[in-house]
Amino acid sequence: MSQVLLIRHAHSQANEKSILSGQLPGVFLSAYGEEQANALSKRLGDIRVKAIHVSPLERCQQTIAPWLRDFAITTQVATVPDLIEVDYGMWSGKKLRTLSRDPLWKTVQTKPSKAVFPAGESMKDMNLRTSKALASLVKATGNGVSILVSHGDVIKSLVTHALGLHLDELQRFVIDPASISILDFSVPKPRLLLMNDSTSAVGDLVKAKHAKRLLVGGGSMPKAKS
Repeated sequence: MSQVLLIRHAHSQANEKSILSGQLPGVFLSAYGEEQANALSKRLGDIRVKAIHVSPLERCQQTIAPWLRDFAITTQVATVPDLIEVDYGMWSGKKLRTLSRDPLWKTVQTKPSKAVFPAGESMKDMNLRTSKALASLVKATGNGVSILVSHGDVIKSLVTHALGLHLDELQRFVIDPASISILDFSVPKPRLLLMNDSTSAVGDLVKAKHAKRLLVGGGSMPKAKS
């Protein structure tokens, strides 16, 4: 079993103000986001993880802090620069409503593989650096469960890449604040076990053994009664 829990940071001050903060420092969780982070700790519970990789931005560090305090006493935590949010360049710090009037907005929504942010990075470059970071995490973890805490566009990009989809399919996914998505790398083609879940306790799902073979209808086989 090799699973990665992809966690988006909880509701931030920038989310509260409908601002695209990007890589700007000093953007913390909102009061609601702090509540989400505490609820996230309980949803994760006492699952055993082999590694935790976190974006360097404060809102991601804050999101996982309650769980680290309550449950992950001995787990190693790595701050990974390549998991940082997209560098939106000159778009950073601007209102989403203002940005939605920019012609580039349509490109981001419909052809993200062609999007390059002014004085920032391209979505393609973000996809490359973050997918490499995910691959390194999976390789280092081996058989086991790991946690990756990052940002909405980053996680959408990682799910798209893991499922073998073109980057232009990125906007077909929704990743809410404090949501959990789970990728299973135990098989040659990674599987999506959970997507954008903002309420469930995930302990039982993480601890379950998922059959490597394909099952008709996708369901698990019941054990035979003796």
